[in-house]
Amino acid sequence: MAEDTPTTMEGQPQNVQLMLDEREMRTTFSNAYRIHTTAEEVVVDFGFNMLNPNPQGGQQQMLFKVTERIVMSYSTTKRLTGSLSQLIRRFEQQFGEIPMQPGQPTGPRPAR
Repeated sequence: MAEDTPTTMEGQPQNVQLMLDEREMRTTFSNAYRIHTTAEEVVVDFGFNMLNPNPQGGQQQMLFKVTERIVMSYSTTKRLTGSLSQLIRRFEQQFGEIPMQPGQPTGPRPAR
């Protein structure tokens, strides 16, 4: 799949043809994340929270099962943050505020 997309590479606006290769793409569900940082990189672990099926000591425990790790530069992280912020802003303008806490009711869902 090819798209003509204005993009920014090394801070310079350019018109380039973006070629997408989705042959090795995987889709993974995530309801949780964890962020680690170094001086050069941002590391985001994605996964899901679930009740621990084998709790120790008889007390109920939550388990964060990490399924994906993405390592990005700070500039990529900043661009992703801007894109996600714009996406959320448009969704909330159309459908209402998205609650931050799980389990709270949300506005209507868009048709797919």
